[in-house]
Amino acid sequence: MGTLRTAAAGAVARKQVSRTGSTAPAPRTLPTREILALDEIIVGDCIEALRRMPSESVDLVFADPPYNLQLEGALTRPDQSLVDAVDDDWDKFASFASYDAFTRNWLAEARRIMKPNATLWVIGSYHNIFRVGASLQDLGFWILNDIVWRKANPMPNFRGRRFTNAHETLIWASKGPQAKRYTFHYEALKAGNDDLQMRSDWLFPLCTGEERMKDEAGRKAHPTQKPEALLGRVLMAATNPGDVVLDPFFGSGTTGAVARRLGRRFVGIERDETYAAVARRRIAAVEPLANPAIAAPPAKRAERRIPFLDVVEAGLVGPGGRLPRPSRRPGALVRAGGTLHVPPAVGSIHKIGALVQGLPACNGWTFWHAERQSRRVAIDSFRAELRARGEG
Repeated sequence: MGTLRTAAAGAVARKQVSRTGSTAPAPRTLPTREILALDEIIVGDCIEALRRMPSESVDLVFADPPYNLQLEGALTRPDQSLVDAVDDDWDKFASFASYDAFTRNWLAEARRIMKPNATLWVIGSYHNIFRVGASLQDLGFWILNDIVWRKANPMPNFRGRRFTNAHETLIWASKGPQAKRYTFHYEALKAGNDDLQMRSDWLFPLCTGEERMKDEAGRKAHPTQKPEALLGRVLMAATNPGDVVLDPFFGSGTTGAVARRLGRRFVGIERDETYAAVARRRIAAVEPLANPAIAAPPAKRAERRIPFLDVVEAGLVGPGGRLPRPSRRPGALVRAGGTLHVPPAVGSIHKIGALVQGLPACNGWTFWHAERQSRRVAIDSFRAELRARGEG
């Protein structure tokens, strides 16, 4: 585990400030910036700790802030037994205004700490996520997606006065509309989803069973522990091995445990030493996966460009031959210059593919096929062959 290399570190670790809307006023001078505490849990108020972190130093922020549930009293089941609801002091705010001020403060610091192409994920319920979303946009963040976490085993609505609250919402955002080069492993997610685009509704059960952290009395160690599968998908989608993940509301350490398993670095902030102790024990027991199991897949956009002319010049599709169409109509003539001819038009594999289908656009690599060893294959396979050879 890394260490904080500044004399101010001890003060941050000892400081126990309640996370309420009554935050301390911003200092008149900038605080001393610390070297990032990699793979460490900073115990203290999240905003004070964030203010001490160096600018543009993290690759992703995952935040599970207080939901401000506004519970007015004990929640009971029909048999009058008590529900183990979230009624901790850290989830209580004096007003919506104080919650909004708290939200803007931590979001502003998180944005400063994010690298130019870093992204932020924040999860919440209907109690708070809309207010968080408005603050995000007010501060200049650019929302990329909202993700619905559908709970496979939601808690029922005991009073029967509302729909069962069976989901939570994650907002995924970049620092601004100009941040175009954020990490997103589209192809890997699609491949793992049976070659279908990953949708924005994710089905995971609530954290139960052996994964649920317990205290010495066998009770929940943290009331809102998130499932590791949820964090795993977030980190696999939007980070690379070695990236730094910041979680300003660390809780029982789900982010740190998943980051360690997947070869990412983490920085956690948690105001409650009891939760921090649980997280440390949990993370220490994690066995990191071997590099081949977590290596970032190459994105198609990053692959070396190979034009159709290279395929023709390599003899994989000979000039003068024809690429058949799905219909019985004559196929396209392959010209020596790497273009196709379907009378009266001459053009690229994409242009002619679109023309014969009557469409505005076409991916010619997957539309056109050729005969090879008595079977029809997409010409994209020839491009892949040239890449494997290191040609083109």
